[in-house]
Amino acid sequence: MNISSAERDSPADRYRNRVRFLSVPENLRGRIEHMDHDADFSINPDIPIPVEIPEGEEELNLEALSWEMILAGILRVIAAGKENPEWLDYYRRFALILRPGILDEFTGAAVLKARNGDFDLALEIFDALRGLFPGSPVPLLNRALALEERAALFERQGRTAAEDEYRAAGEAYEEILALMPPFPDAFFNAGFFYLGRKDFHRARECFSRYGEIAEDDEKKERAADIAGEIAESGLEDESFREACELIQRGQEEAGMRSVRDFLERRPSVWNGWFTLGWALRRLGRWEDGAAAFRKALELGGGNSDTRNELAICLMETGELPAARRELETALRDDPENVKIISNLGVLALKSGDQNGAAAFFRAALELDPADPLARKLLDTCSPGGGAG
Repeated sequence: MNISSAERDSPADRYRNRVRFLSVPENLRGRIEHMDHDADFSINPDIPIPVEIPEGEEELNLEALSWEMILAGILRVIAAGKENPEWLDYYRRFALILRPGILDEFTGAAVLKARNGDFDLALEIFDALRGLFPGSPVPLLNRALALEERAALFERQGRTAAEDEYRAAGEAYEEILALMPPFPDAFFNAGFFYLGRKDFHRARECFSRYGEIAEDDEKKERAADIAGEIAESGLEDESFREACELIQRGQEEAGMRSVRDFLERRPSVWNGWFTLGWALRRLGRWEDGAAAFRKALELGGGNSDTRNELAICLMETGELPAARRELETALRDDPENVKIISNLGVLALKSGDQNGAAAFFRAALELDPADPLARKLLDTCSPGGGAG
């Protein structure tokens, strides 16, 4: 599998378009004696060898046949899962002979690709590793994290596909949560995924389960605190859950009715005011949104998300100094939050400071090279602001 660039079709399409099956060449038959391995493995002449056509070439050049091309072909086949079980098991063993440290090596490569915004290729590699190590939690968890990151990117870009991506990420988390024996880190990460999706019931279940099976005392304490806060705040309330789902689907007016019903019964829960402000901000009701976010802060919801949302409303109402105070406070609490850094750049632009804006957008892109807002707005800065 060439890990230098991504192709946009599905794993099955890539398998069909890029792989050729060869009869076992005479010089490969028998044991692979020159390789450093302990497994009792021999080339089976009755099973054809998959070989990937190298990037940039239309057809396979047999004279250039290499172990890397064979490994790439094997991984394509495994990711697509198109061969019979006996062949797939044989190909798995073959791949591990060719590259004994492939799990760590390819996991590192895929994580780097995801960090750089190349999610298609990262997911392709995780799919191959998932097929190569069936039942292993590592590629499953990394795949779920990559899907979640891609969904968040789509959401920032305002793409309607974001919800489909979040749904795929949820399915990926549920796949790993079903593993036996349970994998503790999966429950911890899934808890935060569902917390972000405002599915507080499922988040509490994940954090509670993590506390039952994990050994990391610090993370167990954090999980217990979050689960306890969800239970005490009534965030599993049906009206609150419905409000979050409606707003996520773009039905802000209906969502506000549900969250107001929740606030009538639990007026001191800051999450309710945050959710109300979220709906109001999405509707462009900036002053009302700011009031709701200030109420959330007053009730203890002084996290970076609340301050960032409040700052957006304040920028729209022209209260730029107040917006700066909120963003700077949020950044102290969450110094690598790309949304906050990008919004500081937006604020600098509104204040006429293009040099400062460009610096913030560059800082955001260092953390997330795929961030669409930072990339777009950096290009709008003048040459004096360093847009190049």
